[in-house]
Amino acid sequence: MISAKRFHFLTAAIAGVLAVQLSAQVQTEVPPVVPGAKPVGVEHIKIHGKSLEGNLEGDAVDRDVIVFLPPSYAKEKSRRYPVVYALHGYSIGAEQWSHEIHVPQTIEGAFSQGAKEMIVVLPDSKTLHNGSMYSSSVTTGDFEQFIAHDVVAYIDGHYRTIAERASRGLVGHSMGGYGATRIGMKHADVFGSLYIMSPCCLSPRPAAAANPELAKALEAVKTPEDSAKLSFFPRATLASAAAWSPNPKNSPLYLDLPTKDGQPQPDVIAKWTANAPLAFIDQYIDALREYHGISIDVGDQDGLRVDTARLHGVLDQYGITNSFEEYHGTHTSAVAVRFQNYVMPFFSQNLCFQEHCR
Repeated sequence: MISAKRFHFLTAAIAGVLAVQLSAQVQTEVPPVVPGAKPVGVEHIKIHGKSLEGNLEGDAVDRDVIVFLPPSYAKEKSRRYPVVYALHGYSIGAEQWSHEIHVPQTIEGAFSQGAKEMIVVLPDSKTLHNGSMYSSSVTTGDFEQFIAHDVVAYIDGHYRTIAERASRGLVGHSMGGYGATRIGMKHADVFGSLYIMSPCCLSPRPAAAANPELAKALEAVKTPEDSAKLSFFPRATLASAAAWSPNPKNSPLYLDLPTKDGQPQPDVIAKWTANAPLAFIDQYIDALREYHGISIDVGDQDGLRVDTARLHGVLDQYGITNSFEEYHGTHTSAVAVRFQNYVMPFFSQNLCFQEHCR
């Protein structure tokens, strides 16, 4: 039995996300415009998420998606391209994510500096409580399958892609980094290269004292309007509960919290732990070996750096080739620079740019 004294209300599932100030989401350095960079095409579309149908939260099933097409796409009508899928973090959607990484400028800059041309896709996974955690839940819908199947199938069916795993890349930051880690492990048959940026929620944390006021505030939430009034910290807890401890019998929010009547709920805590990548990574080692390239980075002033280094350490322990960099910066300060100068070149080097790759 977990005592209230030793219970850590904010398990590792959300500890990393909650350590970051909401205001930091827009504090990003912008790389200089690269002179002569050719413009990319930008399309705002909606993709129907069959995997999201019937979700109990009532989250949108037709999701906003932003597609960036390389400069040559409109002219070279027979040419096909690899695709990079980029996952946003908690509390933002695809549109704000596009501003955070300063696309299309950073995509254009990367191409101008030598990165090979590819399609870049930003799907939106914002939910009632501001984030899907890219997980599978009857409450939010199956966002894991939405990304790995629905979005990929639509893009392959409507754009000139190289529809092979070796030509698909997956990248994400913060909650998106968690999503890239989780989906990357479970869907190595879909993606061929993986870039994980400052991932949250990798592991459970040591037990600590409960927060009675927070627990009381969360248990008082009865409607979506109540959730919308909450600050970043408790709302992220609701998002995690909706993703990792759904309960179709517990209306109106259809989730179980880690506390009830101020007491910790061990069964719920166990479900959250089961969704921590460092708790289930050993089951997916063979899948991770299939990747042509894996890269991980995190800022040296980011509270997520310890767990991120642990993820790198597990891959090293199993002899899985990966690169890891702890660069100078906070959680979001360098994300746009990293996207242009590291993420795009990484996929340029690791994706397959011709059909029938192995």
